[in-house]
Amino acid sequence: MFHFLRRRFAFFFFTYLLSSLIVFLLLRVLPGDPARVIAGGREATEDQVAEIRDQLGLNAPLPAQYLTWLRDFLAGEWGETIAFRGADNRDLIVERSINSARLALVALLLSVPISVALGVIAGLSENKLPDILISLLTLSVVSLPEFVTGLFLINIVALGWGRSELAQALGWWFPSSSAVPANASFAEMLPALWLPAIAATLVMLAYISRLTRAGVIEELKRDYVRTAVLKGIPWRAVVGRHVLRNALLPTITVIALSITWLVSGLVVIEFVFGFPGLGSLLIAAIERRDLLLAQAIVMVTVTIILFANLFADMAYAWLNPRIELD
Repeated sequence: MFHFLRRRFAFFFFTYLLSSLIVFLLLRVLPGDPARVIAGGREATEDQVAEIRDQLGLNAPLPAQYLTWLRDFLAGEWGETIAFRGADNRDLIVERSINSARLALVALLLSVPISVALGVIAGLSENKLPDILISLLTLSVVSLPEFVTGLFLINIVALGWGRSELAQALGWWFPSSSAVPANASFAEMLPALWLPAIAATLVMLAYISRLTRAGVIEELKRDYVRTAVLKGIPWRAVVGRHVLRNALLPTITVIALSITWLVSGLVVIEFVFGFPGLGSLLIAAIERRDLLLAQAIVMVTVTIILFANLFADMAYAWLNPRIELD
């Protein structure tokens, strides 16, 4: 375990440095001058723009700018945002990250059990009617763009069924917009989370279920399954204790990567529903050339991705004792 963690943290360190350099350079080649944006756009004078460039350190050589930014970021000094009237970048990102984490939690609680269950049913009935129906359903859903799924849920569920007498009698309410205050509590935000979470679930449904199906089919052909059945072990025990334990190994990778997408990559879904999450914050920062804010958001995302992959490797070893971390 020690050697594994040492290698992974070394990989973490070098990946972090490389990612920070790529992010820094990519955002520097975007069109537009952030100093001119701060100064007021076309109405700003050249002297005002030059003064702001000097304050932001944009006149320094690129290597010096990069090292200064990386030092400040690692020290927790993420600067003030241009896009949101001088708010502290760190406070803003933490607030939006909490909102995205809430949306990710609800989406995971919906998507993972449903996807795994559908994958297991399809795998146990390979090429039969349940398998065909589940494959058609999941592939049809995932083929739709995210904004189409979101608009469908808004118009059909929120504006249509959500206003029906049955839904009102049951106390079910799905708001058509998720534009709640960014500092709202989880209880206040929960009604606005359902439709974006369902949209995210539909995106992940096919990937997780198809991987689970393929893993179940592959494991059912193993010799140990035949041996367990011949020994008289109940079929449910064979599937639950042995087949699923091994079949879910590739699925864990997709779930771990889905966490990163749910926390920081729900840009389209957040835009359609107006949800105040990390993805919509990144779009606003790029549109307004807020370099410090955009760089901090992407680096937070990189951190989440690296830790999610580390979690996936640890889960591999827990599910399959044959995998040695050392």
